[in-house]
Amino acid sequence: MKQICLQSLPWHKLNNKKILITGATGLICSCIIDILLYRNEKFSENITIYAVGRDKVQALKRFERFSHSKSFIFIEQDIQDPLQTDAQIDFFIHGASNSHPAAYTADPVGTMLANILGINNILQIAKKDQNQRVLYISSSEIYGEPSDEVQNISEDYSGYVNPLNMRSCYPSSKRAAESLCASYAKQHHINTVIVRPCHVYGPTMTPKDSRAVATFLRNAISGNDISMESSGTQVRSYCYVTDAVSALLIVLLTGKSGEAYNISNSNSTVSIKDLASIISQKSGQKLISKETSDTTKQGFTPIQRMILDTSKLEKLGWQAKTSLENGIERTLAILKKKHNH
Repeated sequence: MKQICLQSLPWHKLNNKKILITGATGLICSCIIDILLYRNEKFSENITIYAVGRDKVQALKRFERFSHSKSFIFIEQDIQDPLQTDAQIDFFIHGASNSHPAAYTADPVGTMLANILGINNILQIAKKDQNQRVLYISSSEIYGEPSDEVQNISEDYSGYVNPLNMRSCYPSSKRAAESLCASYAKQHHINTVIVRPCHVYGPTMTPKDSRAVATFLRNAISGNDISMESSGTQVRSYCYVTDAVSALLIVLLTGKSGEAYNISNSNSTVSIKDLASIISQKSGQKLISKETSDTTKQGFTPIQRMILDTSKLEKLGWQAKTSLENGIERTLAILKKKHNH
């Protein structure tokens, strides 16, 4: 957090500002809140966070240190409903969504509505005041299935998504939400920016996260074998959570309105099998293969290769700081400490 807070960013734009963040206890947004409140402590920014989530008990436990601070205000509600605040918000960050396979295969309708109705509720408020900026956290999954000749995916690419596949509730609603941002920007002159993160990981992952990297790490922390439930040949770009958040903040503060930006560490591109091997080596736990249940298979992505081109983001001055090996080591160390307590 200190490293990010010392980056050369126009932090003055956040001075005395009110920032509303949905998905407050999630992997990325909880880290954003940690860093912004750290800025308050160390640099007296006087940033006020309005954190939106569905579980107040979970949120106050996660942010226990700030639960009595005037800088942290929790709003308990489903983002599908109109926002319950009269505060004059300066920045909106919409990150509320089911974002892992078990969640969106169990609740595909809720997944779609959180993305589409959620961003619409935010844009409706932003429409009243043209000085506000809205940042939407989308996903690399909006690119669909890349064709074989595509190597690094830039922001203008669009691949195939089967709308009748239940799993498509996630990329389809992310695409629709992005289109809604673009539509509000065109029709109502709303200041919007979009980020498309790759596979983000780190110690802020939630206990229910069913993605492969989260499952491998939980197994390692619990002292269990690391179970592979597929061949593991799929290749992905990964990014440590603090690097992802620093990218998001750069886009929030300096990104061009109406544009989308990929977030990925180009030096952290590996197959799922190689990722499992790294976690196995770093944790000392055995790597094994396991039979896959039909329910788990429903959440499997058909995408074999997803490597993002981040040159557009890098032109804003961003660079990833954390290698995959260091990120895994940090995550294991922090989660082990939590596990032991």
